[in-house]
Amino acid sequence: MKTSKNRFWSHKTAEVSPKAKIGRGTKIWHNSQVLAGAKIGKDCTIGHNCLIGEKVKIGNNVKIQSNTDVWSRVTLEDYVFAGPSAVFTNDLNPRSKYPKPKNKWLPTRVQKGATIGANSTIVCGNTIGKWAFIGAGAVVIENVPDYAIVAGVPATIIGWMCECGTKLEFKLTKPAKLTKGNKKQTEKAICKACGRKYKKKNKKVTNVK
Repeated sequence: MKTSKNRFWSHKTAEVSPKAKIGRGTKIWHNSQVLAGAKIGKDCTIGHNCLIGEKVKIGNNVKIQSNTDVWSRVTLEDYVFAGPSAVFTNDLNPRSKYPKPKNKWLPTRVQKGATIGANSTIVCGNTIGKWAFIGAGAVVIENVPDYAIVAGVPATIIGWMCECGTKLEFKLTKPAKLTKGNKKQTEKAICKACGRKYKKKNKKVTNVK
């Protein structure tokens, strides 16, 4: 066990580049590797046997479970949870014989509070919306909206989830007459667990303050 001058902790078997930036309170477990240029925020947990690549940006309070590699050009914002053996990519059509220069790799962004389920795959070039929930084993090939629950291969929307992790049930409160410019009606939901309020229109969910 070792603690850096910046007060992050890493297991003695972990390899952490001195050129990586790691915030106070972060823990890096057995056999994990953090490459030069990686940026990791405060109070994060990096499980055993993980790799954090160069040009990776990780926010605060992020949890990355065992056997997950976060490759260059992936961004995980605050409070993201990445389950065991989640897969991130950065090359959409790789060929061993024709490697691309690093500036041709595609970025992936996982926004605040999203959950990436165990063994799921996030194809590069996409954005996972805030507080979205990616089911275990899903393969994400397109952008995922805020608060959406997606599952399957390829991943499709099967529901919506509150920030607290409770499934939301949307209902029409006041049925409105449909017009050409308003083909979708607004639906509303109140979380049964925490009381947060949401509205949904055209597959877009927003938190109502």
